[in-house]
Amino acid sequence: MIPNRSPRAAWQDTLAHAVSDPSDLLARLELPSDLVSGQARNAFPLRVPEPFIARMRKGDPNDPLLTQVLPLAAESDSVAGYSTDPLGEAAARAGKGVVHKYQDRVLLIASSGCAINCRYCFRRHFPYQDNQISGRHWQDALRYIAADKELREVIFSGGDPLVTTDRRLSEMIRDLAEIPHLQRVRIHTRLPIVIPARITPELTEAMTATRLKPVMVLHSNHPQEIDESVGDAIKQLRQQGVTVLNQAVLLRGINDNVATLTRLSESLFEYGVLPYYLFVLDRVAGAAHFDVPDEEAQALVGELQTCLPGYLVPRLAREIAGEPSKTLLTPLRGNRD
Repeated sequence: MIPNRSPRAAWQDTLAHAVSDPSDLLARLELPSDLVSGQARNAFPLRVPEPFIARMRKGDPNDPLLTQVLPLAAESDSVAGYSTDPLGEAAARAGKGVVHKYQDRVLLIASSGCAINCRYCFRRHFPYQDNQISGRHWQDALRYIAADKELREVIFSGGDPLVTTDRRLSEMIRDLAEIPHLQRVRIHTRLPIVIPARITPELTEAMTATRLKPVMVLHSNHPQEIDESVGDAIKQLRQQGVTVLNQAVLLRGINDNVATLTRLSESLFEYGVLPYYLFVLDRVAGAAHFDVPDEEAQALVGELQTCLPGYLVPRLAREIAGEPSKTLLTPLRGNRD
């Protein structure tokens, strides 16, 4: 593959200068430095870009954006039932960087990097060093996908696949479009939320230049994450024919109330994004303090159904290792508009 020698884009500069020092972050937010845990930071480093920091409230230790990224002492607690591989992805690995859990779609680890380190990430312990797709490993992945005629969709994941350059993404999508039985390409990403400038004309061109139907699934958990710059980025995608969805994680102390989830759905839909999934927490070691029990989550979404039309209510789900699909959790009450 030809190296990308083009000048670094603005979004890459923002990515390169993401804040990694908790003391710096807390000082800028006018908060005491003792909020952070050094042990948790060492186990899973802080990483948060400037545009996301700009949406945090100064002087508020419980800001819902800050609490998603700040290393806390609770991450060091050992909790029964929480593991380093909660979704059993090691068993579903079909090749280097290839995870095949569901019959008609396959997931590719397109990048090991992220723009932001979310403390609840189910891949915070993932062995990225063993799952880099490049060179012959990309050719191996293409052969695997071409050999399985039941596959209809390829999902780019990571890390965050949009850490990858537009040029490489374009090459990868063009290669996939040569496989006749594929119909769609999907990108799961948080980057347009945390660095909206990542949505470039080159990226939308890469996503829409082939016969494959393009889908982007954003990851936004709180309405405070969605400002005008995020809205403008989403508009660029939709204007070029990209289907844009959102999935969120239900997180204790961040979005575990009806008012916040209602505003999240309405804020997304203002820019044409439909809620897709609301996941209960994947039981990854270090994140137990974010957990909302299933029954509480079901009651919450049941109440959400009384506040929103059905198309704005995300499907409440849990991903269970070894299951052939997501496991939907039935809301305890609500309407059926």
